[in-house]
Amino acid sequence: MTENQPADPRPAYAAATTWVINLLTAVTDDQLDSPTPCDDFDVRTLAAHLTASAQRAVVLAEGGDAFAVPRIADSHDAEGYAAVVTRALDLWSDDATLGAMVRVPWGEVPGAAALWGYVSETFVHGWDLAVATGQPAEADGSSVEPVLAVAQQFIPAAIRGDAEVPFGPVVEPRPEAGPTERLANWTGRDATRWVGTAV
Repeated sequence: MTENQPADPRPAYAAATTWVINLLTAVTDDQLDSPTPCDDFDVRTLAAHLTASAQRAVVLAEGGDAFAVPRIADSHDAEGYAAVVTRALDLWSDDATLGAMVRVPWGEVPGAAALWGYVSETFVHGWDLAVATGQPAEADGSSVEPVLAVAQQFIPAAIRGDAEVPFGPVVEPRPEAGPTERLANWTGRDATRWVGTAV
């Protein structure tokens, strides 16, 4: 992975979404109103936001406008999310999608860069969901480490004061933090009030 040309994000996207499907499958009805590290979301709306994120990945691969996709989807269940992810993975399997220019909240970028953004979002919100529902909060480290490297390159700590940057200040990781938690820390998550709920 070079500075200007990160590795293919599709394997990491497949790993991130598979992890989230498993997390969503284990969510119980009595957890849906529980708080999450995202102040705007309870478990239900976080799950629906994850589905919306996958819907945006579909729309981008199709050459559409991701801004037209609502921030919160109509469904929050694992089955609905998995169906959208299957469609996204199928569309992104076309190598041409990686080079096509697309418009995302942080500008106009090649498809590969946009998909890296959705990989990071999926892992971070997966961590949010896991700690909020008492599930193991570390995804496969070999899949997360490259995402952390890309996040550190493209959303450096120095830009966090910009009002257009939707990330809080970098949080110093706990000594025992794994790569998924460290990625969450890099995007501004303070794990200390949540890690005690993880299994």
